[in-house]
Amino acid sequence: MNTSIDATFHALLRGWADALVADDADRIGAFAEPDWMLVGPEGGAVGRETFLAFVASGDLTHSAMDFTVLDARVYGDVAVVLAHGTNRGSWRGEPFAADEWVTDVFVRRPGGWLCALSALTPNYAAAHETAPEGSSS
Repeated sequence: MNTSIDATFHALLRGWADALVADDADRIGAFAEPDWMLVGPEGGAVGRETFLAFVASGDLTHSAMDFTVLDARVYGDVAVVLAHGTNRGSWRGEPFAADEWVTDVFVRRPGGWLCALSALTPNYAAAHETAPEGSSS
């Protein structure tokens, strides 16, 4: 583990999380490549412009978001970051909460690192640990 690299990406993800909680589409977009894709279990692949339009319209809001970098590996101008993330918000007025593993692929640009791809994997172990005794989650 390289603590300097981990700290770099922790700070980057903290800034991105702050932009998401602020529901500021322009700030959020500044962290991502123009062709950034988000892949999640609920809706599959969503492109940057679609995601930012959901934020700008108020369909998607976040009230809390936190990331813990678990591993960051740099391969020249590409970095792969594994993080544990939690967040809360609402989707079209319906509240949600998520505990997930986040895999981000970043590319180094003249202005810094930009995310090219984010993949979300639900943390099923956490959901199972918090399930009431006798439930079948």
